[in-house]
Amino acid sequence: MTRFKLYLQLIRMDKPIGSLLLLWPTLAALWLAAGGKPAWSLVGIFCAGTVLMRSAGCAINDFADRDFDKHVERTAQRPLTSGKIAPWEAVMVALVLTLASLLLILPLNTLTKQLSVIAVIVAGSYPYFKRFFAIPQAYLGIAFGFGIPMGFAAVQGSVPPAAWLLLIANVFWAVAYDTEYAMVDRDDDLKIGIRTSAITFGRHDVLAVMLCYAVSLGLVFAVGWQYGLRGWFGAGLLLAVGCAIYHYTLIRSRERAGCFAAFRHNNWLGAAVFGGIALDYALR
Repeated sequence: MTRFKLYLQLIRMDKPIGSLLLLWPTLAALWLAAGGKPAWSLVGIFCAGTVLMRSAGCAINDFADRDFDKHVERTAQRPLTSGKIAPWEAVMVALVLTLASLLLILPLNTLTKQLSVIAVIVAGSYPYFKRFFAIPQAYLGIAFGFGIPMGFAAVQGSVPPAAWLLLIANVFWAVAYDTEYAMVDRDDDLKIGIRTSAITFGRHDVLAVMLCYAVSLGLVFAVGWQYGLRGWFGAGLLLAVGCAIYHYTLIRSRERAGCFAAFRHNNWLGAAVFGGIALDYALR
């Protein structure tokens, strides 16, 4: 396998679910901030930036976890863990992608650039939170949701309270879907000493996931209502609620396949929320 293909595997280009989980809340923020009519140049910048930063995050995550992943069934054959590429290569890939994402935002205002620096710091430090933080998924939610305040800043030149509420909603959503993801690896994580929400919540893991979904969607509803969104927005949220209920049926038995399927299905939950927002503006 060529080095280029190994790098693509390193940054999970064959697994776009991570980029989509970042993209939906970012697009929702852009649409809300712009009253349903964001500049397409901004949409392009944020879509490309989302993919680049998620890819950089994957590379630095694998670098940080290279001595742990070899003990986890699902991650043992990743390019860095299996020794197909060297640690310095993962760092190089992460730096190049981060630089490319920062170059993308050069046309944007100062506040957006300042927030991007915070976003890079949060994303780069997330892998190390698993060493000591009981619910690192909450920190992941901040990293995955920082496109929200950046989107508002890019459109409005400021970050209103509603943007921070959406970021909090994203934190709860991330705890929900990444707990499902962590439930897949719980046995392996217990052996190697990694901290995850699935371990912290213990036998209350399924309840915690459903409560996080409820809080997240409740906050999104409050923000959407504040912005005057009604019919189609409500329909999108109802679809999202249906997705969350479906996830319950997948994770209640705590089987690995079901938990992983629920995690992946969160793409549709995020799409339902964004779709409701976009349609509500478009069909007025």
